[in-house]
Amino acid sequence: MLTRRQSLALGLAAPMLAQGAVAQDITRPMRIVVPFAPGGTSDILARLLQADLTRSIGQNVVVENRPGAAGNLGADNVAKSPPDGTATLLIDAGILATAPSLFSRLPFDVRRDLAPVTMLIYAPYLLVAHPSVPVDRAAALAALTRAQASRLNFANSGVGAANHLTALVLTRHWGIEMEHVPYRGGAAALAAVTANEAQFMVNGATATLPFVQDGRLRAIAVSGDARLPQLPDVPTFRELGWPADTSGTWQGVLAPGGTPPALVGRLHRAFAEAMARPDVARRIADLGGIAKVEGPEAFARWLVAETESWGRVVREANIRLD
Repeated sequence: MLTRRQSLALGLAAPMLAQGAVAQDITRPMRIVVPFAPGGTSDILARLLQADLTRSIGQNVVVENRPGAAGNLGADNVAKSPPDGTATLLIDAGILATAPSLFSRLPFDVRRDLAPVTMLIYAPYLLVAHPSVPVDRAAALAALTRAQASRLNFANSGVGAANHLTALVLTRHWGIEMEHVPYRGGAAALAAVTANEAQFMVNGATATLPFVQDGRLRAIAVSGDARLPQLPDVPTFRELGWPADTSGTWQGVLAPGGTPPALVGRLHRAFAEAMARPDVARRIADLGGIAKVEGPEAFARWLVAETESWGRVVREANIRLD
């Protein structure tokens, strides 16, 4: 039999438990805001997870592309949304790590106005070239670019994007100055390189590998710890002695700041369940991605460390976007 004190404790706990249960419910359709044009890594991943998330949370899930302002337009939309689980941001988290250094007047505060939910995947960067560029080995790349730097361009998904900064670090390591041409998102930059408007690009393997496999682009090197199984002859940055060897696209999900921890946990579980499906895992692996489903605390620590690291690169390159 319960004592009076135990009964009182249970009576007090019941409303709290009920509130926790309510806090985990998502009662309206959920938007996954992708702050880039369709066709890039974030968009591919959002649409891959969309149906499973709909089943998991019991609400319709829509993917909403909001490109512009180097990803800040979509991020700001989520930052200013109600913290009720109906708006999430799926983004290359490197964008959020560089934004505080690139912009002196961001319309939102990354750490205050966005709540990390989970990292999803890491996809190494592929350094690719248009097939007309007369180089098929990384060892010959530096010599070629020194000789023809004025006629060769590097495409990127936007000034200050992590793939832009990685390309800057590489060209400086090679001792050359090359034109870096920004486009409105990774898909547009990829299209420019396949059309030979630009000759090189550093971009996430998830979006870029299909272009290599069908011959529209040539892979020169890959970041990350190991060679891609799909491209066993393509060396890693580390093998070549290049910097930025751990760079890549780190795709993560964030909610509006102030989202209750219980609801953040509910969102994390929903994304983790979708990522665990064998067909989803297989598709991500086929595209060169590596699942990194880590919770809010790990994601928050990563964001702090990367903000400091990329901030140094931005300051050294004297890049400002205000």
